[in-house]
Amino acid sequence: MKAATTVALAWLVATTASAQIRLGPTDDVEAALNALSPGDEVILEDGLYVIDERFYVNVAGTAAMPIVIRAADGARPHFRQDSGQNIWDLDARFTVIRGLEFSGGSAGLRVQSAEDLTIEDCEIHDTGDVGLRMNDGGQTYLRVQILRNHIHDTSGTGEGMYLGCNGDACRLADALIQGNYVHDTDNGVEQGDGIELKEGSYGCVIADNVVHDTNYPCILGYTTLGNGPPNLVERNVVWACGDAGIQWAADATIRNNVVLRGGGNGGMAFQPHAAGDPQNLVIVHNTVVAPEADAISLRGVAGSVIVANNAVYSQSGRAIFVRDPHPMLVITGNVGEGDTQGFSGGFTASSMATDLTAASYSGTIPNDVFPRAGGGLIASGDPTHVPVDDFNRTDRMGVADVGAYAFGDGTNPGWTFANERKPLASGPAPTMDGGVPSADAGPMGSVDAAVPPGTDGGSISGRDASAVGADAGPEGTSDGCGCHAARPGGASLWMLALLLGGLVRRRLV
Repeated sequence: MKAATTVALAWLVATTASAQIRLGPTDDVEAALNALSPGDEVILEDGLYVIDERFYVNVAGTAAMPIVIRAADGARPHFRQDSGQNIWDLDARFTVIRGLEFSGGSAGLRVQSAEDLTIEDCEIHDTGDVGLRMNDGGQTYLRVQILRNHIHDTSGTGEGMYLGCNGDACRLADALIQGNYVHDTDNGVEQGDGIELKEGSYGCVIADNVVHDTNYPCILGYTTLGNGPPNLVERNVVWACGDAGIQWAADATIRNNVVLRGGGNGGMAFQPHAAGDPQNLVIVHNTVVAPEADAISLRGVAGSVIVANNAVYSQSGRAIFVRDPHPMLVITGNVGEGDTQGFSGGFTASSMATDLTAASYSGTIPNDVFPRAGGGLIASGDPTHVPVDDFNRTDRMGVADVGAYAFGDGTNPGWTFANERKPLASGPAPTMDGGVPSADAGPMGSVDAAVPPGTDGGSISGRDASAVGADAGPEGTSDGCGCHAARPGGASLWMLALLLGGLVRRRLV
């Protein structure tokens, strides 16, 4: 009886300590959000929420009782910042933000600190600076999920996502960045990466994203600096990238991606960057079409790097280029079109027309890079390095079909590239090793200091972005009051305020 009473009391406390609160454009949304308690759910009605000053939100749920801030069913609440401030400045713990639209201002969402924060199904666009930034000094952003968002038409430094800080001054840990659509970060911007994960970040998964029309690399990453496990970049598709399609320095598995065009730095580039030299890298089962420069290039290799079973096609550069050979560099099972340089073996010459269904060097879509029946990609790779699934999450069944796709019955069962989010197929959740021991993950090791670039004409762009917006001052600082005020009590205070007619309301104009 005592145990039953305890459970009943716990249930009563949980249910009475949370509330569902509906808000519209005429309500004081900022004050309402800052008054939330664990378990509360805010439902935002359709309409335009105009902001003309700093909008700061500090919310903290718990693992058992997260806070949810979401659009009403069928609604698209739109927060437009008309001042030079970021649209929202946010400190959040155990919080979900879902289905909101953000435009204007400086940065779109500036996340000052976060733990177990989910941002999903939102749209961020036409910002004066970065779309989504998590780069406040001294922070470790823990278990952040950035899911199925649409980020486009940025300005200023222009990154779609700027995640982490220069020099490991802050970092993301165990984050999931999945299913996002990022594009047009090249509108007169200073830099304009699509998704940038800064050095020191670790254990992060960047998967199933669509990124195109950027000014810098579509996807850019650095090194973990030994802070934690390597990062994973898989099943993304990128095109019309202003620099490399995917550029990474160290400590990552890069697999099952499709690159249709990088810029002057080619399709995929692995080279010294900041404090990282290429090592602890596994580059497997990617399909790369490079109308400019090299499909895959490696410079300054300093440790274990595996380049296996990639389908690589270069129109005017090299299929695979190695500037600095290393005894721990393994190149095996690759197939494609173009010359090679700096290594021997591990590559079979073929042609795009023979290998791919309906591909071209246009560097954009439509572009069908699914394997062609009878082509050079079918079961011709190194079976040692086959992951569990492919770009569509189709089970590879251990067959070494080269490139991002398993051939299967000869038809593509998945998504056709389009200007939209990639539908997320069912299948295993992202993992670091794909269930294949030692096939997809290189050993962790030390990270040497950066090596100056050589004189081979290769770009080392993807340079560090400015970490500040027009309103933010130096990286890691906060404009306005960054203080965390004491929070009001739970839903009971809200109910009392409503009953007494004491809810303060002001129009956001």
